[in-house]
Amino acid sequence: MLRAGSVVTCIACRNLLPSRMGVKFRVPLQKLHPLSRAIHHRYTANNNPQRPPHCSAARHYTSLSRLPMRPPKSRSGGHGYQQHRSFWVARLAARLLKLRYILLGSAVGGGYTAKKTYDEWKDMLPDMSQYTWIVPDFVWELSENIDLDKLASALPELEDIAKLLPDMEKIGENFTFLKSLLSSGLGSEVNGASGLRLLLETTGESTLRATDIPPTSAAMSDSNEKQFKKSSDKEKVDQLQEELLRTQLKYQRMLERLEKENKELRKVVLQKDDKGIHQRKVKKSLIDLYSEVLDILSDYDSNYNTQDHLPRVVVVGDQSAGKTSVLEMIAQARIFPRGSGEMMTRSPVKVTLSEGPHHVAMFKDSTREFDLGKEADLAALRHEIELRMRKSVKEGQTVSPETISLSVKGPGIQRMVLVDLPGVISTVTTGMAADTKETIFSISKAYMQNPNAIILCIQDGSVDAERSIVTDLVSQMDPQGKRTIFVLTKVDLAEKNLASPSRIQQIVEGKLFPMKALGYFAVVTGKGSSNESIDSIKDYEEDFFQSSRLLRDGMLKAHQVTTKNLSLAVSDCFWKMVRESVEQQADAFKASRFNLETEWKNNYPRLRELDRNELFEKAKNEILDEVISLSQVTPKHWESILQKKLWERVSTHVIENIYLPAAQTTNSGTFNTTVDIKLKQWTDKQLPHKALEVAWETLQEEFARFMAEYKEKDQDDIFEKLKEAVKDESIKRHKWNERAMDSLRVIQHNALEDRSITDKSQWDAAIQFMEETLQSRLKDTDSVIADMVGPDWKQRWLSWKNRTPEQHIRNETKNELERLLKLHEDHTAYLANDEVTTVRKNLEARGVEVDPVLIKDTWHQLYRRHFLQKALLHCNLCRRGFYYYQRHFVDSELECNDVVLFWRIQRMLAITANTLRQQLTNKEVRRLEKNVKEVLEDFGEDTEKKVQLITGRRVQLAEDLKKVREIQEKLEAFIEALHKEK
Repeated sequence: MLRAGSVVTCIACRNLLPSRMGVKFRVPLQKLHPLSRAIHHRYTANNNPQRPPHCSAARHYTSLSRLPMRPPKSRSGGHGYQQHRSFWVARLAARLLKLRYILLGSAVGGGYTAKKTYDEWKDMLPDMSQYTWIVPDFVWELSENIDLDKLASALPELEDIAKLLPDMEKIGENFTFLKSLLSSGLGSEVNGASGLRLLLETTGESTLRATDIPPTSAAMSDSNEKQFKKSSDKEKVDQLQEELLRTQLKYQRMLERLEKENKELRKVVLQKDDKGIHQRKVKKSLIDLYSEVLDILSDYDSNYNTQDHLPRVVVVGDQSAGKTSVLEMIAQARIFPRGSGEMMTRSPVKVTLSEGPHHVAMFKDSTREFDLGKEADLAALRHEIELRMRKSVKEGQTVSPETISLSVKGPGIQRMVLVDLPGVISTVTTGMAADTKETIFSISKAYMQNPNAIILCIQDGSVDAERSIVTDLVSQMDPQGKRTIFVLTKVDLAEKNLASPSRIQQIVEGKLFPMKALGYFAVVTGKGSSNESIDSIKDYEEDFFQSSRLLRDGMLKAHQVTTKNLSLAVSDCFWKMVRESVEQQADAFKASRFNLETEWKNNYPRLRELDRNELFEKAKNEILDEVISLSQVTPKHWESILQKKLWERVSTHVIENIYLPAAQTTNSGTFNTTVDIKLKQWTDKQLPHKALEVAWETLQEEFARFMAEYKEKDQDDIFEKLKEAVKDESIKRHKWNERAMDSLRVIQHNALEDRSITDKSQWDAAIQFMEETLQSRLKDTDSVIADMVGPDWKQRWLSWKNRTPEQHIRNETKNELERLLKLHEDHTAYLANDEVTTVRKNLEARGVEVDPVLIKDTWHQLYRRHFLQKALLHCNLCRRGFYYYQRHFVDSELECNDVVLFWRIQRMLAITANTLRQQLTNKEVRRLEKNVKEVLEDFGEDTEKKVQLITGRRVQLAEDLKKVREIQEKLEAFIEALHKEK
């Protein structure tokens, strides 16, 4: 045991506080374990009789406290003393045994106490597993791909890093001196140092200020201190500011170097990830999911007023203010077409920025990737964007509201969605549409009126602020400035041209314009040359702000400059707005989906929810089934309808131009010669063409008939317009094989050359065909004459009808011409001029004024009737003339050459119908089916066509349901991914 004054402490008690527990303070004796206190005070109680014993109750719970009482020591000599001396070895052994138990009990109690204290401290620590999302996945996988030991060995030692750190004692002295200057009131000199004070106050505030002023590293030497004392106060302040800026530049470059190395490292990791080193499931990034939602919403138009209120960054500004240049700096590539003073942005361009291993760009509706590291691909991308813009602009317009969707990926790019809008103009120039200014305003307002849209207001710093148009527009859409970020471009020109640089300070502090904003930034986007690269622009921007008096004099703060800080600020604001509004938007679409589903269940309970594309596929199958049904038409049916329609088409020509002129001849030889000549001319010029027309019309009619039969069944009326359009377009595209006409001409010519009737049945068939034809023509002629002369006396008396004056003249003319025919039954088909004059004078004598043209027209109809009546009489006489025909009408007054003519016509019709039927069934039906398929494929790719042809509330309701469900699913997937990233 050890004794220290009045406090007695044993070694066992000391051992209860092991050094490995990390306790730096002294623990009072009362805090020790009860077992230790019992042991300790067992042997120290009699030494201090005034002090009350501690924890006497402990004696009842330990066997060590029940040791036998020692007898009082006897100082007298003799046998007792000798006996006491002889047992000192035994007593020493007993005490050593007691000490073993003491040490064992102390170790057990100390271990228990240490374990309990460790558990208490562990419970007090926060659960860090909830914050693992902060560290990206690739960090946990670095150990698998990167040798961390080798990387750690490459890092500098602490001694080397300490040498790079500034001398804090000297810096403290300089700050003390500066503080004394600022507090002593230097008048105008203090104003010059206000920028330094602002820079010192803004260090370490946020990630946007990563380039703010760190502690200075250049130690002020003794000579500099002497120089401070000798120089004026103003010079001391200027020198200190320059020293601070140099220090800031030094650490800025160090930070950029480290960021560049980090970017290269991330690029390597992402490339390895793409090659499949990590066997993980490939999934879309968070920003890609969000961009897909925006693309779907851009095409969505709902009647339930579920508006698109999802955030996006809307880039607005006056024309040539530098909007596109700022966006290119954020995207780190010159991707947009540009022109000097000319309007280049003619439609909104949605750019989705995300991080990736390669710097590439891709359109939403294309699979081609443009390598933004190659100038050829950059030029091709700019050309493609310009073509898409011009294609989207309708004829007679200058700008278009149609959005072009583009995605850009690359290492170190901040994730966000930006929309570049056409520049706001004040005057419509030559070549622009008259409503260009109003159209640009309406497009800009449509995007800015979204309450969750972040407005990136671009203002040209090189022009007078009073000429700005966009600031008034932005202040109208966001009067409180809760979602507006103001960007002042071309600050280098502004500093050079403005007589009062403090005007720039007023702009970025929000004191010059009436609009309000979340933040104000000043950037430089190059020297104005379109050939500058992004890296050269960044270097120029950095060099400008490092040497600019705007930053040196404190007019601008370090976190308010450079496009890098701007992109960081916009990205943070964008994601903050997304997290605040996306769930509310998802709830709105959920309610809209419920309303649409309820309407469908009430109106169309037994129908499936087929959208326009699904309905088109259904109609497509029905149309193809109808086309295939054409192949099931029997050959007999084809030939019957073809022969009938062909005779209806050519019968007038045969009667009027062949039979009637030939009948005017005096003998059979001349008759046959005239017929052969007329038939040859007809076959060479008109007949094949007429036959193909009839065949094509017949095919159309049969196609339409099959469609009508399907319509009578359980066909959906919603397909009527589509089927009619497909039929018309297919017929329009179909062209009969040109070779068919030549072969058909030869066949028809050979059929008409044959005059031989082999048997009586053919003769009777020809007689019947001739008789039916003449009767039909006679009936038509009687009808025409009746219409010309008006009602007869029976109709006038019974039906109370009267003739018109023209009909009265026609009737008188008819009566006069009929008397002429009775006198000359063998009259020719045409009236002579003297006969026309005679008829006209006879009518005038009866008080009827008539025109010679009317006389000839009436004569034509009367003579045709007279001729047809005579031909029918002759046809009846020829019924028994087959015997004379076989003898070539020798020794017979009966001549039936007209019957032979009709037999030749009838045979030609039968052969032509058979030939056309073969062409139809073997070739044309298949070609029509092919045309129908092509038309359906073209219609299927044309969205506008499908919208025009498949219409109705049912279709629109199904379309809205599909869109809302898709949007809701995409939003839910995005929200889930967003929560996982948190």
